[in-house]
Amino acid sequence: MRTLARAAVEIGFIVFLFYSNLLMGEFTRSGQAHAQGLLWALRDVVTRENLTVSLVAAVIGYGIVELLRKRLS
Repeated sequence: MRTLARAAVEIGFIVFLFYSNLLMGEFTRSGQAHAQGLLWALRDVVTRENLTVSLVAAVIGYGIVELLRKRLS
């Protein structure tokens, strides 16, 4: 159970970093986010496609980190 909780926290953190990066990109690269506001940027960033990409990347990233932890310890 503890391993599952740890995996959920680490995967959640990777997803958080993914979305924060997308949101920052909306404000730094796109002039529209400045004009439209935070809610517009959130609606533009939080999509089913982005969630799928973030979860797949997070699971792969978690797997790689766990593999490296096991090999290095």
